Amino acid sequence: MASSPLYINSRITIQAWELTEQFVLSGGPGGQNVNKVSTAVQLFFDLQNSPSLPERIKANAMRIAGRRISKDGVLMIEANRFRSQDRNREDARERLKELILKAAEPPPPPRKATKPTKGSVERRLKAKAGRSEVKKTRGKPTGE
Repeated sequence: MASSPLYINSRITIQAWELTEQFVLSGGPGGQNVNKVSTAVQLFFDLQNSPSLPERIKANAMRIAGRRISKDGVLMIEANRFRSQDRNREDARERLKELILKAAEPPPPPRKATKPTKGSVERRLKAKAGRSEVKKTRGKPTGE
C-alpha cells in the first residue's frame, strides 16, 4: 500500500488505498547491496475500477499503457532506475502521473477538409505531362 495520495492536477487525485507497491530485487549497479536489498518498485494501480478517474481518461490511459496493463485492467509500472527504494518509488509515482496527465489531455481539434488551390492543381498536371513526355521519348528508336 502506498504511503500518501498521488495528486495528478487540481481535479484528479488518486487515493493511497488505490495504489499498491511491491519491492523486488533489482539488477544493475549497487555492488553486494544489489543481491540483498529489494530496491526495485512495482507500482500497481487498478485503472479499470478506479473511482478517481473519469471514463474518458480511463479509456485513454488504457490505450496509452499498452503492454503494461493486465487483462483485468491493472496497470503495473516497474521502476529500477535508482539504487534506493525511495527514489524508485518516487520515479514510479511520477511515471504514473505522467501517463494520466497524457491521457487527460483534450482531444485535438477536428481537421478541416481543404481543397487544393487552382495553381497547385495546374502545376501538378503540368509536371505529370512533362514526365509523360520524358518517358515517351525513352522508347526504342523507330526506323524513320
